[in-house]
Amino acid sequence: MNTVLYEALRARRVTRNMTPEPVDSSHLDLVVQAARYAPNAGNRRLQTIVPVADQRMLQLLRQVSPGMVARPMAAVVICIDTARAVDFGFDPHAPGLFIDVGTAAATMLLAAQAVGLASCPVTSFSRAAVARLLALGPGQDPRLIICLGHAAADQPPAMDASHQPAHA
Repeated sequence: MNTVLYEALRARRVTRNMTPEPVDSSHLDLVVQAARYAPNAGNRRLQTIVPVADQRMLQLLRQVSPGMVARPMAAVVICIDTARAVDFGFDPHAPGLFIDVGTAAATMLLAAQAVGLASCPVTSFSRAAVARLLALGPGQDPRLIICLGHAAADQPPAMDASHQPAHA
């Protein structure tokens, strides 16, 4: 058993309170690069990963993202490239495209944990506003934002054992 991986899985938490300490650009790069190791249907990579480190842009993203409770020092936006999906013959709403967003997110969340960053996935945001703010091209559909930063000392309590999945 790979205990290092298991420990990263066990230790990773959704962090809603982050400090104003900056995110090292090399750590943000590692998190973004981790997406390429995520399982992906047909290895087609129909997701676009957009890193955001500009503080003004992060403030604007927060204004159009009611689910962004954390005040991240960086973020990663995962988009579905619907134009490429159609070129490959997929329905742009095919479930596999959304599953691939999830596998990319899970892999990047673990990478963030591995480099010592706190993280929080966000799905409650205006997709049209995020696309406009980031000047995304036609067919780029933002679906998930991963907030990144350093965990503040004050956090909501961790989930207790009574709410964890049962062992098989």
